[in-house]
Amino acid sequence: MAASTDRLRRLIADEVGECCDADVERRLDDLDSLAERATTDRLDADCRAMAALGSETRHRIARLLATADDALCVCELRPLVDVSESAVSHALSDLVDAGLVSRESRGKWRYYESTPPAQRVFAALDATGDGV
Repeated sequence: MAASTDRLRRLIADEVGECCDADVERRLDDLDSLAERATTDRLDADCRAMAALGSETRHRIARLLATADDALCVCELRPLVDVSESAVSHALSDLVDAGLVSRESRGKWRYYESTPPAQRVFAALDATGDGV
């Protein structure tokens, strides 16, 4: 434990003035508890969603859909982004896979709209303002 906790021991000593093995053990227990609370079954889904928004095209499309009053078709999205219809379709597929967009077929047309998780992601991003 000594080598792997030297810095932690120094941190605790700086915070409280002194440090013993019991202090280190308590802090490690607290950190283990934090790790357990932060662990989520949604880790893969969360990473997919964040990765999906990592592309400017996908982010723009997801933002457009989150802002739109109604579901939109690829042919309606295409004029709003500067990429091919094929690229729009591919981006939409990635967003659907990430759970940020839903797809509905109406006859020969497919319509896309933002999902509640996407709405919450954009609300959280908007709440950060210009601080990011």
